[in-house]
Amino acid sequence: MYREYSKYYFVGIGGIGMSALARYVVMQDKKVYGYDAVETDLTIKLKEEGVEVFYSDMVEDLPELKRTDTLVVYTPAINERNRLLTYFKNRGFTCIKRAAFLGFITKPTVCLAVAGTHGKTTTASILAHLLIDSGKSVSTFLGGIAENYQSNFIFRGSEMTVVEADEYDRSFLQLSPSIACINNTDADHLDVYESPEALQEAFEDFANLLPNRKDLVHPSNLEFGGTKIAIESAADYYAQNIRVEDGEYVFDFHTPDRVISGFKFSMPGNHNLMNAITALTMALKAGVSEESLLP
Repeated sequence: MYREYSKYYFVGIGGIGMSALARYVVMQDKKVYGYDAVETDLTIKLKEEGVEVFYSDMVEDLPELKRTDTLVVYTPAINERNRLLTYFKNRGFTCIKRAAFLGFITKPTVCLAVAGTHGKTTTASILAHLLIDSGKSVSTFLGGIAENYQSNFIFRGSEMTVVEADEYDRSFLQLSPSIACINNTDADHLDVYESPEALQEAFEDFANLLPNRKDLVHPSNLEFGGTKIAIESAADYYAQNIRVEDGEYVFDFHTPDRVISGFKFSMPGNHNLMNAITALTMALKAGVSEESLLP
């Protein structure tokens, strides 16, 4: 539906999620433009990659665009009364939110969606690394910069996608996940959700997007009826015999089929260890062999 456009204009292109999408479109050999209020390291990098970035929201400064060849993508952080967005809508341009565009480009793929009010970027980065290291064809859209790759968009093929499933503005309900996780459901974004109960309901709606609920990975203290994970307690997948050696966690990873001994993980904190267990479980569900995960 949106691939027929030859030009794309991103309103709020300097956002971490928006810039990842802009990078994806550049790789499709499309012409990409964008607006943001200030110059940042991200917008400088985008310009180096061939994107025309503007820091003025004056309509007179727009490049020559036609509604028949240009798709406008905007972030929910942009006010609906933004001067540029108003101009595009009044002139009949197709304007879609970032989440809808992400949902469109990931729908034909095996989409691995990482949800939760905390830990999305870390989990998604670990998961992407596991998939890439095992030779999977995967593109990754991150809400932060992955240290190993120095980017928020990693392209190693297009059969699979790893995305952060953002609960803000109920954006994650635009996705079509094949495999997903919910790291946690701590109260957040109460400017969007009127109560913690409404947030919990949105996560349940997200879980219902999965064709098979067993392809939802979550800590054992959450009640979503999916695959449960844990640290030092029995679950469907769990870490046990955790110790620290030379500044790294070393642990045994229990799956329903076997115990994989001697895993090493260097990020400190139990929360990061839980993120790693989540990523390992999702990688196995995505078809990564247990042998390729062996240390």
